[in-house]
Amino acid sequence: MPSTTHRHGRRDTPPPRTGSDETEVLRGFLDYLRTSIAAKADGAPEPQVRTATVPSGTNLLGLLNHLTCVERATFLGDDVPDWQATFHAAPADSVSDVVARYRDAVQRANDVLDGCTDLGAPVPRPRPDHPAPSVRWALTHMIEETGRHAGHADILRELIDGTTGR
Repeated sequence: MPSTTHRHGRRDTPPPRTGSDETEVLRGFLDYLRTSIAAKADGAPEPQVRTATVPSGTNLLGLLNHLTCVERATFLGDDVPDWQATFHAAPADSVSDVVARYRDAVQRANDVLDGCTDLGAPVPRPRPDHPAPSVRWALTHMIEETGRHAGHADILRELIDGTTGR
């Protein structure tokens, strides 16, 4: 399926055609979604990027901040005491700050995943006393979580400035 250009020049890129083994497919789809959602926030205008345009209060920058916390909790073992609070970026954080933190969390998560050869094994944890899900579960969960919020981000970015596409 070829890429198509939508309003505001963003390319609509189809899902990846990844390798034939399960790990490559899961990681390929996750990285595709990660790239898509980071692109949705990158370059979005202030203050609209943090302004809720839907009744739930969801905003584009908050979604990316939340996904940063989910990446860190899932793959790096970070504790998150208040998940609801993760849906809001700090007022002092710029769009580029939040995007950079997200990309850093993704890179650190990928560094952990690079050392994982068994999808059935638990995700390595810096503190062994904290239980960890299997690598397969963690990848599947992150695909679901990132995909769900990427869909929200599509709508929010279009409401902000008309930008569409992945």
